[in-house]
Amino acid sequence: MTLIERLWSSKPWVRRLGIVVIHLSLWVAAFQLALYIRFEGGPLPRPFEDNTVRAALVLLASRLVVFSMMRQFHGLWRYAGMPELRSLILATSIGSFGFAGVGMMVHMTQMPRSIYVGEWLASVVLVGGFRFVFRIMRERQAGGARADGVRTLIVGAGDAGESLLRDVQRMREAKWSVIGFLDDDRMKAGAIIRSVRVLGPADEETIARYVQMYDVRLVVLAIPQAAGKRLREIVATCRKLNVQTKTLPSINDRIEEVGFANLREVAIDDLLRREPVQLDHEQVEKFVAGRTILITGAGGSIGSELCRQVLRFDPEKVLLFDHDENALFHIERELRAEHGAKVVPLMGDITDRPRLDQVMREHRPNVVLHAAAHKHVPMMEANPCEAVKNNVFGTIAVAEAAHAHEVDAFVLISTDKAVNPTSVMGATKRVAEMVTQLRAQGSRTRFAAVRFGNVLGSAGSVVPLFREQIAKGGPITVTHPDVTRYFMTIPEATQLVLQAGALGGTGEIFLLDMGQPVKIVDLARDLIDLSGLRPDIDIAIEFSGLRPGEKLFEELLLDGESYGKTPHPKIMVGKIQPLTREALTRGIDHLRRAADVADVAGVRRGLADLVPEGRLAGVPATDAAVPAVVEEEPRSVDESPVIAEPIAAT
Repeated sequence: MTLIERLWSSKPWVRRLGIVVIHLSLWVAAFQLALYIRFEGGPLPRPFEDNTVRAALVLLASRLVVFSMMRQFHGLWRYAGMPELRSLILATSIGSFGFAGVGMMVHMTQMPRSIYVGEWLASVVLVGGFRFVFRIMRERQAGGARADGVRTLIVGAGDAGESLLRDVQRMREAKWSVIGFLDDDRMKAGAIIRSVRVLGPADEETIARYVQMYDVRLVVLAIPQAAGKRLREIVATCRKLNVQTKTLPSINDRIEEVGFANLREVAIDDLLRREPVQLDHEQVEKFVAGRTILITGAGGSIGSELCRQVLRFDPEKVLLFDHDENALFHIERELRAEHGAKVVPLMGDITDRPRLDQVMREHRPNVVLHAAAHKHVPMMEANPCEAVKNNVFGTIAVAEAAHAHEVDAFVLISTDKAVNPTSVMGATKRVAEMVTQLRAQGSRTRFAAVRFGNVLGSAGSVVPLFREQIAKGGPITVTHPDVTRYFMTIPEATQLVLQAGALGGTGEIFLLDMGQPVKIVDLARDLIDLSGLRPDIDIAIEFSGLRPGEKLFEELLLDGESYGKTPHPKIMVGKIQPLTREALTRGIDHLRRAADVADVAGVRRGLADLVPEGRLAGVPATDAAVPAVVEEEPRSVDESPVIAEPIAAT
């Protein structure tokens, strides 16, 4: 590594100091060169010899002040061009005027007038030349077109063609090897553009000659203003020669249509603070390929990404099950455009047992991925009866349907909020885990649950909310300065679900190693920074207080629980003992009766009894610790049991 390369790879302040030192050295050299030329290499006259050191110090001070004010030490020399040259000439001129002004007013720094002119000219040449030489060296180091790249002719030696060639030459691993330009302008014939020659006109004979001579495989049309007829002629010629053609839009079009389209918002992965987990695709492919996959909640953030991920592994069919008509319409339209008849939209509610039974009989799914749930914590605190109906009884209905129709695998999507839950949503998801574990006993279907943290970018998550607040100019609202959460991306979450289904075993709860939890306030600051703004200056951060049901931090396991390893290094399996069948059935019966009559207090007490390690708002500690006394009501002979008895193992 050269000295310059070490300098440019160092810390910013070291790099800036190095740039200043280089400029000082060049200015001293320019001053010495001007003296040498003025006095023809001979000795300086005595008055001027005495003033030389003082004059040089005045010159350097003047230049440093002007160049600093005009930010000449902040440019990237690898992109040095005419705008940078004009700015350099202006800064050098102002510095020279300052140097000359002081010299004329202060006798002790006075120099011959020709020195001021000569020094200015030498400074422009040396500093400007050094910057352009640096750019040329960087471009050569980038590698330009490789010898083994696709041999390419560029038709059009104008601005578009030159811009394309410049981009190719800057690429470190260029896939093209540009062997020449073709242009109908006879004045350009034989000209050299960035070391590449204009070979001649773009007529059929010339194209054929150079295609054969250089074994050209690609012709790029960099003539965006050419008439359609002319373009068709060139394309027809290339087709006869079996050469691929591509076209390049005008520079304005490239900026307006391509450049801004390539600008992305802050990527979710930028905020993760760890490398995204990559799962075992080969194992997942064996689990999915050639099979029918039913995904509940297919229109939601997690469900829709599950659909996309599943379709990567060539299933026979993907059944999109959702009760939200609009969400189902949008995800079906998106997926059907690429995957056609593999995508089957199915309207329905997970609490509708007859509809679930019909879907199972008609489509015979091999795998059920249960993503449907009410997930927003404050909303479920305000509507606990609906949370229980959907998250608990909906899960029971889907699990029973999967068991009855002997589906190969059922995977429940759970949450870290199910651990020591302080919210209705978390408690209902913990009960759903219990249901899944219990239903696994004696069933031919493999049942599993997947427990993960907050999903960055999902509907209702903090990132879309923070972006909206930033777009409005702030403030960003955070509930508490110490609140922390585990985070993962939507692809990670959905791949984990597929991996859990593929790992085998039954009645297990899988956990993802998500690294260290992240403070929400740090996430907010990251998002402000990555949006090009300054936290607490451009965008304020305000604390609103914890909402009902929210915790300061989330956990993945209870204190008394442990976990075991799986074949995947980033996936663990929790050693979590299920509730007894009698206790779970009794508690769910109580929940059903309370939810059916909209008894909010009864629902909260029932959840607290089923999940005694939790701490639900509005339920006294004594109530949560004592099992509920539930008066059994007779069940009609044709009513389906809440938890079916296990079938004999085969």
